[in-house]
Amino acid sequence: MIYLQIFISFFKIGIFGFGGGAAMISFFQYELVDKYGWISAPQLTDMIAVSQMTPGPIGINCATYAGYLATGTVWGSFIATFAIVLPSFIIMILLTRFVAKYANNLYIEKCMQILRPTVIGLIGAAVFSMLTEDTFGPNYSNISSWIIFIVSLFLLDKIKLNPLILIVAAAVIGLIIY
Repeated sequence: MIYLQIFISFFKIGIFGFGGGAAMISFFQYELVDKYGWISAPQLTDMIAVSQMTPGPIGINCATYAGYLATGTVWGSFIATFAIVLPSFIIMILLTRFVAKYANNLYIEKCMQILRPTVIGLIGAAVFSMLTEDTFGPNYSNISSWIIFIVSLFLLDKIKLNPLILIVAAAVIGLIIY
């Protein structure tokens, strides 16, 4: 029964997670933590961190990891990964025939313009849903953590510093401070 629930949950995430892995985080929070309780909020945070550091798309890496955590089996990983990829695969097969024909269609362009802020909203919702003491532990309200976060965002966005350097630097600073 859990395998069917995993398939349905990750299939839904795959259908509605328009915008990539970061936009799917809110869905992961709802399905995995809030609805079924397959993983805890701190495990979700760890899952996202590991998924971002490993090669491949974040959404697929999260699905693989979450499927294993939920079932404790490789089959859970396989089913979750297959289910999250399947909607995109089906949609791409169906849409490839129409892309060339309707690529310059005014209504299609307007739909894409509407979807962009929606994706930004989903990513923002993911950020705010994870800003809890359960997720970040006792350092949630620690000013040092917020300073590291804000400086990292600045260095990433304005200075265009390599994310790998930021991850290593934040880890070293975190080890020194905590």
